[in-house]
Amino acid sequence: MDLRAATPELASLTSSPTRFIARQPIFDRKERVFGYELLFRSGFENRYNAKDGTAAACDVTDNFLNADARILTAGRKAFLNATRQFLIDEYATLLPKDQAVIEILETIEPDEEVLAACRALKKLGYVIALDDFVYDERFQPFIDLADIIKIDFKLSSPGNRRQAVERFAPRGIQLLAEKVETREEFAEARANGYTYFQGYFFCKPQIIPTLHIPAFKIHYLRILQAINQPDLDRDEIVELIEREVSLCYKLLRLVNSSLFGFRREIRSTSHALALLGDREVRKWASVAAVLGIAGNKPNELVSTSLARGRCCELLAANHGAGSEGPCMFLLGVLSLMEALLGRPISEIVAEIALPEAVRAALLGQPNRCREILDLVRAFEEGRWNDVGELAARLRHEDAQVSAAYLQAVDWVQKVFQV
Repeated sequence: MDLRAATPELASLTSSPTRFIARQPIFDRKERVFGYELLFRSGFENRYNAKDGTAAACDVTDNFLNADARILTAGRKAFLNATRQFLIDEYATLLPKDQAVIEILETIEPDEEVLAACRALKKLGYVIALDDFVYDERFQPFIDLADIIKIDFKLSSPGNRRQAVERFAPRGIQLLAEKVETREEFAEARANGYTYFQGYFFCKPQIIPTLHIPAFKIHYLRILQAINQPDLDRDEIVELIEREVSLCYKLLRLVNSSLFGFRREIRSTSHALALLGDREVRKWASVAAVLGIAGNKPNELVSTSLARGRCCELLAANHGAGSEGPCMFLLGVLSLMEALLGRPISEIVAEIALPEAVRAALLGQPNRCREILDLVRAFEEGRWNDVGELAARLRHEDAQVSAAYLQAVDWVQKVFQV
């Protein structure tokens, strides 16, 4: 089955030249998303080398100015890399100054032409960031213009990380800790006075030493269990949903929204479920359960969970496996359940009845489901070499993977607008 025929929305994305953009979230001190760094390649192979960096920067700029990139940033700040040529040719001025953060790459020397271009951007009101910054006196002119300085936590020592705050914070420069992959690194950076944090630390589980999952979260897990029975028992699902007033409200809002386009108002849980097909019931209940389980976790964690599920579902449809869609959606959703619940995935899957392929994939066992999940995760993080290998193994076309990712992110934004 052709994915474009199965999902008309995808056809419009794949009909235009394919763009390969992933994003890395950038958080503030309260773990709210401040912006995203956009990561670009011309395809799954790393075709851009250092000599072609300006071409890559121009492509990202062009991409940011169309609707696809706005889907990725959801109106938040977009961090975009700028090469020397990109700066002096004034390409950066094409970007909206209220949305873009211009990152000066660590390879750029502060010569007169570059500094003149940066001063012009500063005068126009652009936010300027220094990427992968390592202090050297010759970079002082850049420091004088910087609003944000990014410190790579993988390449810097704890002492250098603290010194960066002590040196630059008194000047009013905000420090951004990048490549923060653990909760411990996030806590260290926040304690030291960093303002922003970039990396996938928010996806890492923080295991809580309790004997039981809280009762109200067990309720949501039971909903997940109910919707994954081979034969859907709608009466059981109605009963489970109606125990939770907020779920009833969310269901009615969702079904009355433009996502479904019903012409009459839906007034009861049973009425809403009767109008939805089994596939959509399973999908909606998964969304509602994840939102309930998330509690006060960062919204980005929930968004990533749902986007993974939707992207896995679309990719499963690519090779005529549309019947696996609900299972693949559930796999993507559950792949972040360790971080949402703070418990090992082995304990979580023991609490609910799951299709065997999904259970195996969640536990790290190799199968086709696991490969699709790994492909989506690699695309999220911009690990293009891994993406290329996995896509080739699964016989996915470049355009379809990229389009599925964009559509998944767009779908999640619409869910949160309901």
